[in-house]
Amino acid sequence: MRILSGIQPSGALHIGNYFGALRQFIDLQRENDAYYFVADYHALTSVRDADQLRAYTFDVMVTMLSLGLDPDRATLFVQSDVPETTELAWLLTTVTPMGWLQKCVSYKDKVEQGLSAEHGLFAYPVLQAADILLYDADLVPVGQDQKQHLEITRDIAERFNQVFGGGKEVFRLPKPHILESVAVVPGLDGRKMSKSYGNTIEIFDEPAAIKKKVKRIVTDSTPVEAPKNPETDSLYHLFKLFAAPDELAEVERRYREGGIGYGEVKTRLADAMIARFAPARERRAEWLAHPGRVEEVRAAAAERARATARRVLDRARRACGVG
Repeated sequence: MRILSGIQPSGALHIGNYFGALRQFIDLQRENDAYYFVADYHALTSVRDADQLRAYTFDVMVTMLSLGLDPDRATLFVQSDVPETTELAWLLTTVTPMGWLQKCVSYKDKVEQGLSAEHGLFAYPVLQAADILLYDADLVPVGQDQKQHLEITRDIAERFNQVFGGGKEVFRLPKPHILESVAVVPGLDGRKMSKSYGNTIEIFDEPAAIKKKVKRIVTDSTPVEAPKNPETDSLYHLFKLFAAPDELAEVERRYREGGIGYGEVKTRLADAMIARFAPARERRAEWLAHPGRVEEVRAAAAERARATARRVLDRARRACGVG
């Protein structure tokens, strides 16, 4: 099946990005025709420094390659390298009701966080629809918080098919692929891990930085000897993502019976995080030492992505009479 998903270059990628999206990207590339992109157009709603955006874009590509994305199996491209994206976004805009965009939870949340209510933020779902529909995607790996945007993508595609397709399928309707168990990864303060909350642990933080951040994870004052509820403890939920089954069973038992302190769990969590990403950290150093190789991957992927995008865009242009 055709897999399509993207990630914004709005800062260093963190543990939440890994479990919510990147791990799925790596797994799904093995048996599918995978297209993954760095969403630099989307990042323009929050990143306003050109040099910084270029650096973030490069860093996201290096991170994905280091984590195991194989450029011989998956097409890893940069959104702005495919200009067909913005043309399709305009075609889709002509059939998208304002009411659909006004209902988007993501837009409301970001405005509440203090981001300007600009058109780019408001029309974000239409550009996202273009990203997805342009590649005839069957499945879209997304976080739980992006599920609504995929539903809007399907709505926009169906409306375009009705208005311009005469009942025929111009666009394929994609389906979401969500790992419910890790849809939301807790951050240092117990809320969802997010750069906007400043509560993240970056995937490639130095080991000393990881240990320091893990120590900051918010816990209650329950003493070591007292039982604790692992189901309501964000530290345990983070530990669960990294621990081996036998170690997790031991920690869970001691939580429920008493006899384990949060300090011990934090130490074990930090060690597990460092160990999990150690091989990827080595691969990252290799990619950073050869930036020309990253650019080669980007150029080759852009060519493949544009070839696919052009076919779909031409189909849409013919349907609505501009091509």
